[in-house]
Amino acid sequence: MPPPEWVEISPDRWTQPFWDAAGEHRLLCARCEDCGLMRMPPGPFCPSCRSQDLDWVELSGRGTVFSWTVVHHPVMPDLAGSVPYGVALVELEGGQGVRLLGNLVGVDSDAVEAGMEVELEWADIRPGLSLPRFRPAGSQTI
Repeated sequence: MPPPEWVEISPDRWTQPFWDAAGEHRLLCARCEDCGLMRMPPGPFCPSCRSQDLDWVELSGRGTVFSWTVVHHPVMPDLAGSVPYGVALVELEGGQGVRLLGNLVGVDSDAVEAGMEVELEWADIRPGLSLPRFRPAGSQTI
C-alpha cells in the first residue's frame, strides 16, 4: 500500500457521498432516480437517460472477479517493497453489472481466476479516508 501522504482524492458533488460512506466502511453506488441505472463512478449525467437526479444504494461489497492483473514492477522506487500486488475489477453483487477496481489481497496471484467470489474490506489510509480492496470470500482479514 502506498504511503498515506501519496493518496489524494478530489471529491466533487457527484463523488462526495461515495467517499463519505467509504470513510465509514460502507459501499455506496449511484442510481439514477429516473431510469434506475446503477453506475460507478458517479457522474453528472446518467449514461442511459441523461438525467442528473440520483440517489445512493448501499451494496454488500460481495462480488466476483471480472478481470485482474498482478503488478510486478514498482512505478516508483518507494514502492519496491510493495510488489507484487494484485488489482481486480470486481462485478458487485446487487449492482446491476457495476464494477469496482481495488487491490486484491489475501490470495496468491496464481490462484486468482475469473468468477472467483470476493468480498470487500477497507484499507484505512488516514482518518476519514478508506479505500476499497477485495479478498477471497470467506477468508480471514489480515
